[in-house]
Amino acid sequence: MNKTQKGAWFTLTAAMLLLVFEAIVFASMIAPRGRTSGTGLVKVWIWFILVFLAGGTAFVHWKRKPSDVDFDERDTSIKKNAVLVSFVSLWILLFAVSIVPTAVLGQERAMPVCLLLHVNFGVFMIAVVAYSVAILVQYGWGNKGEKS
Repeated sequence: MNKTQKGAWFTLTAAMLLLVFEAIVFASMIAPRGRTSGTGLVKVWIWFILVFLAGGTAFVHWKRKPSDVDFDERDTSIKKNAVLVSFVSLWILLFAVSIVPTAVLGQERAMPVCLLLHVNFGVFMIAVVAYSVAILVQYGWGNKGEKS
């Protein structure tokens, strides 16, 4: 597994953890007991995420052999295609988050401003997941660098 694949797995896992963390924060925000009702779980998740990020960064940058290359032309091409997929998904998501609140709430109701931060964070995390999945899918196709 090369550095690009390791980075994609790390980014995918970190984005999923952050999406779960965001859901916990959002659920504690709208809890009927008040905004401080779920802070204990949030503190545990923060420490879990920090430990994962430190360990994952070491995993991504660790080389088995000093002769291993960091990236080549194929990695560059895969990253360019993944950026394109992420960009298209970002525009689709931005369009969706512009239309869905109006369809759900209607024209007369308003969405609280504090939700905009959570909506934008969710859009960003989903675009990051799309980028990582695009990298992993492209590495899964065709031959994996073997000579035929």
